Amino acid sequence: MSADPTAVSQAETRSPRLWAIVGATGTGKSDLSLDLAEALGQHGIGAEVVNADAMQLYRGMDIGTAKLPAQERRGIPHHLFDELDVTEDAAVAWYQPRARSAIEAIHARGADAIVVGGSGLYVSSVLYDFRFPPRDEALRARLEAELAEHGPVPLLARLQEQDPATAARIDPKNGRRIVRALEVLAQGESTHGAALPAQPVPWAPRTRVLALGVDRAALVERLDRRVERMWAQGMVDEVERLRAAGLEQGTTARRAIGYAQALAQLSGTLAQDEAIAETQALTRRYARRQVSWFRRYAEAEWLDARESVDMSGIVERETMHE
Repeated sequence: MSADPTAVSQAETRSPRLWAIVGATGTGKSDLSLDLAEALGQHGIGAEVVNADAMQLYRGMDIGTAKLPAQERRGIPHHLFDELDVTEDAAVAWYQPRARSAIEAIHARGADAIVVGGSGLYVSSVLYDFRFPPRDEALRARLEAELAEHGPVPLLARLQEQDPATAARIDPKNGRRIVRALEVLAQGESTHGAALPAQPVPWAPRTRVLALGVDRAALVERLDRRVERMWAQGMVDEVERLRAAGLEQGTTARRAIGYAQALAQLSGTLAQDEAIAETQALTRRYARRQVSWFRRYAEAEWLDARESVDMSGIVERETMHE
């Protein structure tokens, strides 16, 4: 006799979900992702974490990225951590297919995928229907040579003439982003402006976004203390090891906040207190951009990072509708 369909457990019949935990640096996203995975497990639902922090893709970049050590991951599988050497470029067009492949494999195992990170474009490339324009290696090499010789100012002026909306959204000091925008425009394509589409279309039909926030004054205090802890925990020693592994030859990793300043300290360009202060200032500015980015996620549920979050209750509310 065939099995009674009503006897089949919910966990066996449900469609896996894609979760995203986002927010500014220093708000506790990693810990919340583990709490969510455990809450899902209590409801008979497997869960695995997928990294969406561009700098945590790099092997050896641990202290400065607040990467969760393997022994502190509570036995929960983690994906797309420690994927690149510091000499390699991290690019969202490289990341997107790998993240989506990891998510599809997790779902195929019947588990939920939890994307966690603060790199806005990386998160959006997974959650939404982002398509990236083609690349032209020769053209990009010419633009990068121009950037190296003249700096970002003349390139940004060119971008302002061709695509003022995109130019207004790009950090004037981010030469790499300016080069990419000019490369795309030169091929007759319109840029996505390093921003969300006006009406983003979800990539996965069952997506839940949790965003961690904290008021500005409390966040600044958290970030400043976090940078001080990084130096106390051995940031400079970590960067010295990475320099031996070719950090200064890379074009992405060496520019990461904190790593560039520790390199400058090692070279004698900055004193330690100057390196720390500059890292704090840049981290605060980066956090402002992160908050601005994630505030545009209309479907996000915002949670106070200073308060205990009832993850079991959140999971229960989700499973009630399945």
